[in-house]
Amino acid sequence: MASITYSLCALVALLCAFLLLTAWRRHGHRLLLWSGLCFAGFTLNNALLVLDKVVYPDGVDLSLWRAGVALLSIMVLLYGLVWDTE
Repeated sequence: MASITYSLCALVALLCAFLLLTAWRRHGHRLLLWSGLCFAGFTLNNALLVLDKVVYPDGVDLSLWRAGVALLSIMVLLYGLVWDTE
């Protein structure tokens, strides 16, 4: 059951990233770009979670990589919210 939940989280994050980035290409609002890139990072984070908990449950510990990707994703969004002006 956990593997289904982790996979669905990754798919929803991918869908959000896709929708945000296509809206950015259509309208050109830069906040959509930063939000889409953030959700692309969340997609990678969730994919690493699936690898960590489902594919390699006892072998490889990817928690540090997951935390790094999540931090980088939040930093991208924070940059877009604070320092980027239209």
